[in-house]
Amino acid sequence: MNPIKQLFGQTAVYGFGTVVPRLLNYLLLTPFFTRVFDLGEYGVVTELYAYVVFLIIILTYGMETGFFRYAQLHKDGNEVFSTSVLSLFATSAGFIILTTIFSDNIAGIVGYGDQPEFILWIGIIVGIDAFTAIPFARLRWENKAAKFAAIRIASVVVNITLNFAFLYLIPEKAAKGPLPEWLDAVYDPGIGVGYVFISNIASSAVTLLMLSGTIFKLKLKFNGELWRKMLVYSLPLLIAGMAGTINEALDRVLLRHLLPDTDTALAQLGIYGANYKIAVLMTLFIQMFRYASEPFYFGQAERENARFLFAEVMKYFIIVALGIFLLVTLYLDMFKHFIGSAFHEGLHIVPVVLLANILLGIFFNLSIWYKLNNLTRYGAMITIMGAVITFSVNWFLIPVYGYIASAWAHVACYGTMVCVSWMLGRKYFRIQYPYKSIGIYVLIALGVYVGAAYTANMESVTRLLINTGLLVVFSIIVVLKEYRNIKNLSG
Repeated sequence: MNPIKQLFGQTAVYGFGTVVPRLLNYLLLTPFFTRVFDLGEYGVVTELYAYVVFLIIILTYGMETGFFRYAQLHKDGNEVFSTSVLSLFATSAGFIILTTIFSDNIAGIVGYGDQPEFILWIGIIVGIDAFTAIPFARLRWENKAAKFAAIRIASVVVNITLNFAFLYLIPEKAAKGPLPEWLDAVYDPGIGVGYVFISNIASSAVTLLMLSGTIFKLKLKFNGELWRKMLVYSLPLLIAGMAGTINEALDRVLLRHLLPDTDTALAQLGIYGANYKIAVLMTLFIQMFRYASEPFYFGQAERENARFLFAEVMKYFIIVALGIFLLVTLYLDMFKHFIGSAFHEGLHIVPVVLLANILLGIFFNLSIWYKLNNLTRYGAMITIMGAVITFSVNWFLIPVYGYIASAWAHVACYGTMVCVSWMLGRKYFRIQYPYKSIGIYVLIALGVYVGAAYTANMESVTRLLINTGLLVVFSIIVVLKEYRNIKNLSG
């Protein structure tokens, strides 16, 4: 089978495990939360889950990529898995214990002194999710994408079901009369937003249960020497991952504290977080592509035509990303209804967030040069550079421009990372990307976007028809230019 076709086939399958769950969250939970919570309450959800992103990176400390690398190099792949999973079990269990002991102190530090239980629940979520990272990585390495998808989907179904039950169905029933005794014993209306985290704990526990067969089907043993080698390889990725998380989530931590009007800060954070979610199609595509591409790149690295394959992958990635950008921006009048109308004032950041995510995806593709050459320290350095840019733009410009500064900080950060990674990659693992073709597609997409901007004041049906025509034009041009390659992929 054509390896590029295989990659995009795996990307599609992983989509069921990454896109479908997050798309369900997007289609169900985001509209639901932005209607049952006010701006400030949704701001709480946005802020605390930003901390989760940071903590997951710390507690996995680059072991996922380390697992892929040493599963390729080490003669005993089962020993690599066993060593990795025992390492994460020890650190995750320790984290949950420490969070339980110090939840009151931590809650006071981050501004949730009246709700220390939120910190405890977040700690449990992070601990379980970090531990399950390696079992999920093993499924990816073994190309068990269907099982990977089934577990992810089951988890999110549990999460969505419990959120709807605790935040809508049970309160509606309580409003009509006394609850049954068993239900009254488990439901407390005072928990409110906290049921978001309780539902997440339950879904994470279901994930752990479903992965238990993957974890325990082998005899677990710990190889200390192998573990040290994996740490040496993985720790720079921890630094890179931490810096990358700063790039991804620092804005949602800083906004509350840097916005000049403290009375509306949580509300502004809620608006920013909700509109950021509208760009979720791009985020989902990048995530599922990353899940499929990482083992693909390592698996194809020894092929004679590996660099040509990697160049073609970059081109097709950019084509699809541009298509998603145009789809969301040209139909933004439709996508905006997935969040409550109170959040619509932030719609102008959506194209900016989409652009930033395209740049992030390009960086993921470029980063293969340092992973294949064991130069992960360079990845850490590049991402740290991006983190400095992210922090600086947010720190100095949020007080002046508000959350729009946070959106543009992502573009500045990822754009710089792309440029630096491309320059270094030409030295250590030179790939001749099809710059002319990529440039043509970017210019066409830009022309379509600018053309659609002129329809902004037209009647909605006319605007929809024109924008649809523009999107069709872009698609036809791609098909005509790539017809022979597309035919080979389908062959």
